[in-house]
Parts: sequence; structure tokens; C-alpha cells
Amino acid sequence: MSRDPVPAFDAYKHLNLSINPDGSCTRNFEYPIVVPDPDPSPGKLTASKDITINLETGVTVRIFRPTNLPSNDNTIARLPILIHLHGSGWVLYPANSPANSRGCSQMASELTAIIVSVNYRLAPEHRLPTQYDDALEALLWVKRQAVDKTNGEPWLRDYADFSRCYIFGSSNGANLAFQLALRSLDHDLTPLKIDGSVFYQPFYGGKARTKAELKNFADPVMPVPAIDAMWELSLPKGVDRDHRYCNPVGYLPQKEKVGRLGRCLVIGYGGDTLVDHQQDFVEMLVTAGVRVEAKFDDAGFHGIELVDPRRAVALLNMIREFIN
Repeated sequence: MSRDPVPAFDAYKHLNLSINPDGSCTRNFEYPIVVPDPDPSPGKLTASKDITINLETGVTVRIFRPTNLPSNDNTIARLPILIHLHGSGWVLYPANSPANSRGCSQMASELTAIIVSVNYRLAPEHRLPTQYDDALEALLWVKRQAVDKTNGEPWLRDYADFSRCYIFGSSNGANLAFQLALRSLDHDLTPLKIDGSVFYQPFYGGKARTKAELKNFADPVMPVPAIDAMWELSLPKGVDRDHRYCNPVGYLPQKEKVGRLGRCLVIGYGGDTLVDHQQDFVEMLVTAGVRVEAKFDDAGFHGIELVDPRRAVALLNMIREFIN
């Protein structure tokens, strides 16, 4: 007998994906690619530019800077850096999608910060840990800009405060952000300093169904079969959903290393299909001794900030409080 309450559900149809014989997928949807606008003209929230950080893999970052730069005694004030890892369900959207571009622009303007949005490669064409590797490469690239006073990227060299760098991730991007924070401990980032990490609606899972998954099995936003499909397309071949890339409990054997992380903020919603896994993630961080602040609102669902402007403002306010 099936353990799932709704056995008939076409996850790939829900995701608008077709799986090809070679293991790649066809994304059966179109969206406008947002091109960067490097001109900081009055009336615009931000300016943005794309930079290829690896010619071999084609991985790029998009940098957003506020149009209005704060000054102090005629000197431009240095701005915090946010390494931004967007939500894509691992397989769906690149960083230059309209929703992510709009969110990064608003974040740069409202937080008065430099946003470095990582256009990591997507699964299934590139399975985990490729995305973790791409995120780390972006972080190390930012560090190199701090070191190279002559040829460093001007927007970072001239405007960024490298001692105030934060890692932010949404959905599977929060999963990425945690891995990036963990991997950063293996590198000398001087003069770059990670001052904290924000994990928004982190995308985790596990083999055993949780109460929230059973309750929200056919949720219109995050139905469980679609979540299963995203993991099936992104995890390394041969591993199951209890692998640490998916199940945060898998990091407990590394709790000494996890405990060396800096401040963390975890944000979630009670109506999210993934909420139980997110709370397992928080419990894992607490067990490891991390200074973690958890903010869970009983009302709300996965991606609510994309459709409710008030929640988008509330999210920005929480991030602002954390970084200030």
C-alpha cells in the first residue's frame, strides 16, 4: 500500500518539465531574461552588471548596487555585501529570472547593500554538489576583489565593506547558503569576513514523511510529489533523501565544524510543506552550539513574499535588523 495520501500526481507536469533520455530536462515554460543595467541614473533603484567568474563552467554573478550611495563627510560610505543564492527548486530558474532580479534590486536598495547574486548551474544537467562548488567559487571570487587593489571589480573595490559580508539564501538557495557557510570555514578569506548567514525557508527533506508533508501533500505551491521530483533530479545518483545534502540531521556527525559558524537567522512559515524539516535544521544548529535566531510565523507558505508585498517588506526588515 502506498504511504502517500494522493497516489496519482504527475510531478513533472506540475513542474512543467520533460525528462530527456540523456538525463537532461526540457523546461516547458518561458520567462523573460532580465538583462543587467549598469547605469545608476536617478529614478532607478539600483544599477547591475554581470561578471563571468569561470570561463570554463560559464558561472556568472550579477552585482547590484544602490543608485543612491550614502556618503559621510564627502566620502562614500562602505556598504555590506550579501552573497545571494536564489530559490530555483534546483532545476527551474536561473538567477536572471524576473522574480530574482526584482528581489535583488529591492534588497540592494532597501538594505543599502551590495548584492552578489550567484547564477549557479541547475540540475539535472548538473547535480549536487555542483551548485555548492559554484557558490564557493563566487565567495572566493569576492575575496580576490578585496585583495586586488588594482584590478579588482570597481563596484566592490570602491563601495564594499569586506569586513561585513553576509550569506543569504532562499528555499534551495538557503540549503546552498548553509553549505557555503560551512565550506567557508576551510578557507582563509582575509580580509573578507563572514558576519552572519540568513536561511530563508530552507529547502530540506528526508525519507520519512513529516506531519506537514502529509497535511500539505497536494499543496498547490509545494506538493510533496513535486518536492520528491526535485530531489530525484538534483541529488547525486545512488543516494537517498537521508543524505546530508537533503536531510539536515545528516550534519550531526560534523557538529564540531557546524558549531564554528557565525550568527545565523532562520525564517520560515507554519503553512510551508517543508516546515518540519526546517525546524529539524534549526535543532541541528542549536545542538551544534550555533548562535541561531529562528523566526517562524504560523501563517504563511513557501514563497509567500513573491505574492504578498507586505511579507516581502517584513522579510527585508528582518534581514536589516540582523545585519545592523
